[in-house]
Amino acid sequence: MQKLSCLLVILMLFSGCRKDVDTTEDVQVKQQFFNYQKMPKKLAINAIATDTLEKWPEFKALSSSFDVLYQAKNDEDLILAIDDLIEKEKLLAKGKYPQLFDKFQIKSRQRVLKTYLIKVKATILNNGDTTEPTKEMLEAYNAFRNQFNVIVNNPLDKKLILDEE
Repeated sequence: MQKLSCLLVILMLFSGCRKDVDTTEDVQVKQQFFNYQKMPKKLAINAIATDTLEKWPEFKALSSSFDVLYQAKNDEDLILAIDDLIEKEKLLAKGKYPQLFDKFQIKSRQRVLKTYLIKVKATILNNGDTTEPTKEMLEAYNAFRNQFNVIVNNPLDKKLILDEE
């Protein structure tokens, strides 16, 4: 009997020291932060293109919204800036382009920019890491701005090339 009670005490001691395994798992939501330090700088536009762009109010509004985006420090600031950029891009698409920039090259770059704006917004809404899509979107914006430089710096006239008189 003494051996049985001693065995029972040891068994209770081991079962009492065992850690209880919690069957419910706590899912921790990792908050993603926008890393604004890795963003590419805004591409400069040459003086000739700048003169024309200053007279284009829809582009000026889009450009000022991108300035706000560069000041974003977290995802909350980023979502506000992206929503504003999407609205400004819609106004730019509906607006009247200056004659110099009313070309398919500009409009196609603008559509690419719109695609990346929507991609960034979707990433934010899905609680993903927004750094890489935002970087891609800013690269598309720089390509859009660079296209203005390309058009202004291109001395070839299509009418002279295609006219076979």
